Amino acid sequence: MITPRRVLAALLAAVAATSLAAAPASAHERGVRPLPQAHSHNDYEHTRPLQDALDQGFTSVEADIFLVDGQLLVAHDLADTRPDRTLESLYLEPLRKRVLANHGVGVYRQRLEFQLLIDVKGDANSTYAALEKRLYDPRYSFLFSLYAFGHVQKRAVTAVISGGRPKDVMLGQKFRLAFYDGRIKDQNDLGIGSDRRMTPLVSDSWTGLFTWTGEGIFPAAERAKLHELVKSAHAAGQRVRFWATPDTAGPARDALWKELADAGVDHLNTDDLPGLANFLRSR
Repeated sequence: MITPRRVLAALLAAVAATSLAAAPASAHERGVRPLPQAHSHNDYEHTRPLQDALDQGFTSVEADIFLVDGQLLVAHDLADTRPDRTLESLYLEPLRKRVLANHGVGVYRQRLEFQLLIDVKGDANSTYAALEKRLYDPRYSFLFSLYAFGHVQKRAVTAVISGGRPKDVMLGQKFRLAFYDGRIKDQNDLGIGSDRRMTPLVSDSWTGLFTWTGEGIFPAAERAKLHELVKSAHAAGQRVRFWATPDTAGPARDALWKELADAGVDHLNTDDLPGLANFLRSR
């Protein structure tokens, strides 16, 4: 159970961390221009989890986690988990070092929100409870945006829970260091228009909502639907993401990315980090 004392400890850790002396960022890091719409899907499958995305300027990364013998292991399937590939080693510790290197400003040297999308596999409640312990660890707690008694304090990283989401548990919390990934097409699952202090992000399968996959002309009715969904979410203060978008390099993918970007979709989903980075920088 997360107590008010632990919340206070998290707040004090945030203050202390921003005053710590830290090494300056590397020249390479200073030269990276962050890309607000770039989301690294299944980020942990890259050669260098997190770092490959940061080198390209991505501002959102996705990690799947399993609770195995008390450890939060990062993998797409349980059979692929390894004891050395923990959430702490692949994401929390590198993010901590980056933020400290930037003197608490953020993951990049600009004050720009960075999203850690955590896809919970297996039992939602027990995995979330284990995750909370990591997030409230004073070593990491200063990193994460905080919800406390109806107010949100933005910090360098916003942790958002996807996959197995313990909705009732999170709705009942008066303070937390994580937020909820709602579903666009399911209004019973905290969709568009739900409280942004709980659900700053709404996501869904592209192919579950649209038939067009980049080939030919985007049907006018579907384009209008896309723009209306994004407009409604933004009016509620929520960000929008679609998964299951085409991700094979070529004109179809570029056409679909262009429509998503033009509509103001906040996170473009990809496994091809250089491909999306080049696309966004060419606009």
